Amino acid sequence: VDIISAIEFNKSGHHLATGDRGGRVVLFERTDAKDHVSRKDAEKADYSISRHPEFRYKTEFQSHEPEFDYLKSLEIEEKINKIKWCQETNGASFLLSTNDKTIKFWKVQEKKVKKICEMNMNPSNAPANGSPAGSTMCGSSARTPNGGILKPGGLPLLRLPVVTSQETSLAANCRRVYAHAHDYHINSISNNSDGETFISADDLRINLWNLEISNQSFNIVDVKPTNMEDLTEVITSAEFHPSHCNTLAYSSSKGSIRLVDLRQSALCDTHSKLFEQHEAPGSRSFFTEIIASISDIKFSMDGRHILSRDYMTLKLWDVNMDSGPVATFQVHEYLRPKLCDLYENDSIFDKFECCQSGDGLRVATGSYR
Repeated sequence: VDIISAIEFNKSGHHLATGDRGGRVVLFERTDAKDHVSRKDAEKADYSISRHPEFRYKTEFQSHEPEFDYLKSLEIEEKINKIKWCQETNGASFLLSTNDKTIKFWKVQEKKVKKICEMNMNPSNAPANGSPAGSTMCGSSARTPNGGILKPGGLPLLRLPVVTSQETSLAANCRRVYAHAHDYHINSISNNSDGETFISADDLRINLWNLEISNQSFNIVDVKPTNMEDLTEVITSAEFHPSHCNTLAYSSSKGSIRLVDLRQSALCDTHSKLFEQHEAPGSRSFFTEIIASISDIKFSMDGRHILSRDYMTLKLWDVNMDSGPVATFQVHEYLRPKLCDLYENDSIFDKFECCQSGDGLRVATGSYR
């Protein structure tokens, strides 16, 4: 349950969220970053700092629990598949987390812990003057152990406790639960630059949600054929453009990326651009289509490029050029002669993610070992 299954930086890079197979989300914050740097110091820092940023544990919470779908007799794991940071508001952090079926919207903020003080006085032994046991004399009145004051006539005066706020603690609160919208496992969630909407994708459909409305979503992409025997490809990943709220991209198991404009129609069954690489004649083999399946796509920060990962390569696409990728990186070319063995032990269906650095100069992806 402690194996990390999802990891995500927020936009500034000062916070990091991880999700694990046990359904927990753990948050970390950067400790070595200066929030306010003077202009004089910034002008002096004309070199890049080579040391790694340092993060410390901030808080954790249980995001998902194991469930059972009685209608389909299906056990739903609590494993976190994806985490996405949303826009901060009034010092509070917001996150979306999802397992295979259910998406949750979390708010994490500091709360002051209220304490009650000055409620009780220290009880003492009964005085010798016949006052009630445990009371102390206060001028001409006797004070009882709970802070009340006894008049000479014996009637207590009311003493109110004082509430003070001293310590602060982080509290995670689930604001919304977006459920029952996917028949297949959710493989992607992506929040929009408008700060109001997000998408969730499974093998056959992409749904558009409003963050404030959990009981309704709009199906914007549907590749499910009338007859499931005619199914030739599935959706593998989907992401919103980082600055254009009407544009999103999704990839398929056939190795293609489709760019969609939400302004064209309510159901985006036609794409505005199609990115795919055509193989050289005579190079096709039994494994060609399997290793061409794209497992992850990411927009660059400026939205100009799309990074995609298939089984063997990492490709960089220019959104203005759909004739082919502008760069191809071979990830583990030494495995190409062993594709038959990888097919037999199902390793050829493994999925890898990819990402691009904030400055756009570096790309990263995973491999074996």
